[in-house]
Amino acid sequence: MNANRIPRGVWVLGFVSMLMDLSSEMIHSLLPLYLTVGLGASALVVGIIEGVAESAALLMRVVSGVISDRIRHRKWITAAGYGIAAFTKPLFAIAQGAGLIFTARLLDRIGKGIRGAPRDALIADITPASMHGAAYGLRQSLDTVGAFAGPLLAMALMLAWSNDFRAVFWVAVVPAMLSFVLIVVAVREPEPAARKAAAPKAAFDRRTLRRLGAAFWVVTAAGSALTLARFSEAFLILRAENLGVGIAYTPLVLVGMNLVYMVTAYPAGRLADRMSRKTLLAIGIAVLIVADVVLAFAGGLAALAIGVLLWGLHMGLTQGLLAAMVAKSAPEDLRGTAFGAFNFASGLAMLAASAIAGALWHYIGPAATFWAGAALAAASLALTRFARW
Repeated sequence: MNANRIPRGVWVLGFVSMLMDLSSEMIHSLLPLYLTVGLGASALVVGIIEGVAESAALLMRVVSGVISDRIRHRKWITAAGYGIAAFTKPLFAIAQGAGLIFTARLLDRIGKGIRGAPRDALIADITPASMHGAAYGLRQSLDTVGAFAGPLLAMALMLAWSNDFRAVFWVAVVPAMLSFVLIVVAVREPEPAARKAAAPKAAFDRRTLRRLGAAFWVVTAAGSALTLARFSEAFLILRAENLGVGIAYTPLVLVGMNLVYMVTAYPAGRLADRMSRKTLLAIGIAVLIVADVVLAFAGGLAALAIGVLLWGLHMGLTQGLLAAMVAKSAPEDLRGTAFGAFNFASGLAMLAASAIAGALWHYIGPAATFWAGAALAAASLALTRFARW
């Protein structure tokens, strides 16, 4: 393998993520309005659904990450997660109420949780350490191509089919199934012997948690604080509708955000291999603070667009970076467990963040949600700047 070239497996995993995100974002870009406008649910219900579903995804990464470290095989656990998500997609199309939507969203995110930690650990296994930032940035960038194209396709189909939510949801089933097929047939992983098969088997116990090391736990604390500050993107869609954007055009919010995310994730990953990661993370958090302030003040489409684009820049600067920081700080034989533990902590933060955001929106108003996000991001920035790495 060329030491200066990102491995083929990273590219394949990136395309797998791209197809699944294309499917997921076709649904998720419409789901908040389908719940509130189509089914009459409140913003508080949206916040609870999003918080519980996303937290379930992140909490499941603990289990899958530990298992992948124990059995020394990551591909098939990852494939199982993509399969669950793919075969859950039809439930969104047949749902008649918020209950089945909640079930579908929960199962879909459980699938995401199962695949997350072993996939991220697999990328570290097949990539030279000096290129971790670039590899995670590339995967995130390809993933975001789907996140960019999904809402755009959803908007086009909504316009063509007179706001027929269910028809769009059925179309979203196709790329999800293709994603599952691609990982099954095209992804290869190193033989167990190449990944230190003789190392002690992992378990989610006190000894293993100590072995993860202080540097890993500092990264986890910083990532959790940032997750608490960044609630579900469903509230960006609701903010667009609140400011007068038509239902069929609200997916443009995620299109714009993910366009910036897509363009910046890979360059930010390469930059993370060349400069202080602490400084780069601080810059990313500062961008989130500005985005929240703009969205809190927003009174029209121009401010909405600026806030959404800054949100995307924040994501591009921080998400691949955090993954690279976890991979660097954790022992090689505990990478799956490390990604699982990192996302366990982030999952608790996501549950709290989405519930708080929904409650603030429902009882005080949209601006309060974004002011709270800005305040929490400022606290996360302080932790990042003064923590010892």
